[in-house]
Amino acid sequence: MTVDLEVGKRARVTVPGSSANLGPGFDTLGLALGIYDVVEVEVTPSGLEVEIFGEGSEDLPRDASHLVVKAIRTALKAAGARAPGLKVRCTNDIPQSRGLGSSASAAVAGVVAANTLAGNPLSAEDIVQISSSFEGHPDNAAASVLGGAVVSWTEIPVDGVSQPEYRAVTIPVHSSIRATAIIPDFHASTEAVRRVLPEQVTHLDARFNVSRVAVMTAALQNHPEILWEGTRDRLHQPYRADVLPVTAEWVNRLRNRGYAAYLSGAGPTIMVLHTEPVDPKILDDAREAGLRVLELDIAGPVSAELV
Repeated sequence: MTVDLEVGKRARVTVPGSSANLGPGFDTLGLALGIYDVVEVEVTPSGLEVEIFGEGSEDLPRDASHLVVKAIRTALKAAGARAPGLKVRCTNDIPQSRGLGSSASAAVAGVVAANTLAGNPLSAEDIVQISSSFEGHPDNAAASVLGGAVVSWTEIPVDGVSQPEYRAVTIPVHSSIRATAIIPDFHASTEAVRRVLPEQVTHLDARFNVSRVAVMTAALQNHPEILWEGTRDRLHQPYRADVLPVTAEWVNRLRNRGYAAYLSGAGPTIMVLHTEPVDPKILDDAREAGLRVLELDIAGPVSAELV
């Protein structure tokens, strides 16, 4: 049975950005960050209207191809609801295509908005599943849905026909941990950056990363003093250095100073996790080099309300 939503019904969603991988946890570890997009969705008599303010306002589409719109429509179908028309207003603070989860946040915002309008029939697990399906991996989306840090994974069906199942659980983050994002002024395509990765890696490198993921989960929860060791990686960052030279330079510069710096997602953002403020001189140097600096808290889960 499909329920028709009442014209004039409105929902507002506030969704955090995220950082994926956290060094060694490729497509597995994620962290919600205190930078937010706000999406307002209204049920209208017919048609589609999309307004975009802030990040991406000059480039993002204003039609049915917009990711928020696609996520709304997919989630409405899953929730057994239908809207005759939609007005979507996006106010974006999350930088686009910089490794801060902008695409995942858009998908989460759309799914959560639809679920709110439909009376919340979808569970958090459903929301993770639907929003992750747009990217094909759940690390960013799960972090934005659940907040804090997440361990996520994908269950591939053995029949080769069913859709993958995206799963995630939260892990608590030590109250002293903060994040500083250093953002170059260019975009990075996740697909393009993935193409430089090798099809095979050595057993030694695989073993190294397995151990560092374990270290990282301990660092996030109870031992922030080992964040530097927990952010070491041999599976993807060394291969991406040639295509992201500015990022690689700053990651190395920071790590040589003892900071737990890593490539955030597919980049180009450099992320630093720390308990004491990053040296202001380093941040001033980054700004003078044309990089944007954001000092961020660890965020809680997505929130939504009817308005």
